[in-house]
Amino acid sequence: MNKPFSQACENNQTPILNHLTREFETARHVLEIGSGTGQHGAHFAPRLPHLVWQPSDRMENLAGIELWRQEAAVPNLLAPIILDVTGRWPDGPFDGVYSANTAHIMSWPVAIKMLEGVGRVLSTGGRFCLYGPFHYGGKPTSDSNARFDEYLRAQNPVMGIRDFEVVAQVASEQGMSVMADHAMPANNRLLVFVKG
Repeated sequence: MNKPFSQACENNQTPILNHLTREFETARHVLEIGSGTGQHGAHFAPRLPHLVWQPSDRMENLAGIELWRQEAAVPNLLAPIILDVTGRWPDGPFDGVYSANTAHIMSWPVAIKMLEGVGRVLSTGGRFCLYGPFHYGGKPTSDSNARFDEYLRAQNPVMGIRDFEVVAQVASEQGMSVMADHAMPANNRLLVFVKG
């Protein structure tokens, strides 16, 4: 089996890491939701040696994530675990949670389940970093995001770019407030929530 590869992950991992270095400065145990190819964990863990990085995803993606983990060969990158956000979650607590490019490919009810789960497993004072495109005031922030949203909804009507304000409201209901909203390349954002 060849390692799965995402060019988007390759492109965005350094800008994301620049923020995670600060946002997870005091974190010791980080859960990644929807690790996908496994590239982010393999890139971040060696550069954040003070913490333990726990990849997770649905069963069908674990083998590819494991190939990236083996290549990284660092002790703070754990073997990936199964996580379907609508099912059983790891016990935690985690003082950091990270997820990239997940909210817009999940249905909105499933995205709510993700936010609810993060609220349960994140420790008080812990940070949740959510990366991806978001609408503001119900509108896309760029023509490219508008086209991307149309593309997603044409693929599957349950997918689509989420509204920042609605995500923030659901997070608030789980005890998490917006601490930062970082502008990222390619019209993406890194939202940082803190619990408590």
